[in-house]
Amino acid sequence: MIRRIIRKRRPAPTLAGISLEEELALIRVELMYGLRVNREAYLRRKVDERNELASRMRERDAASMLADLRGSLERALPPTVVDLHSRRRARTTQDPEPA
Repeated sequence: MIRRIIRKRRPAPTLAGISLEEELALIRVELMYGLRVNREAYLRRKVDERNELASRMRERDAASMLADLRGSLERALPPTVVDLHSRRRARTTQDPEPA
């Protein structure tokens, strides 16, 4: 059934297309929530997001983008501190000494 739906889909505009994974995700949304997804509006939004990302990348240098990425990762993941020296000592006391 899904293969038939994918074969019948409309051709995408040349500027941006809907990948197979995106099409399957859209079909899943339609089936799960009973919604109808407007493919043209989806493609317009995808193009707008791509253009916005391209303009952001042109305006900034690599160091500032890396700093922003590092900051967003630090906010997303809680910092974990691992003491490697205490782990090493604990492992050596647990392992039996070869005779």
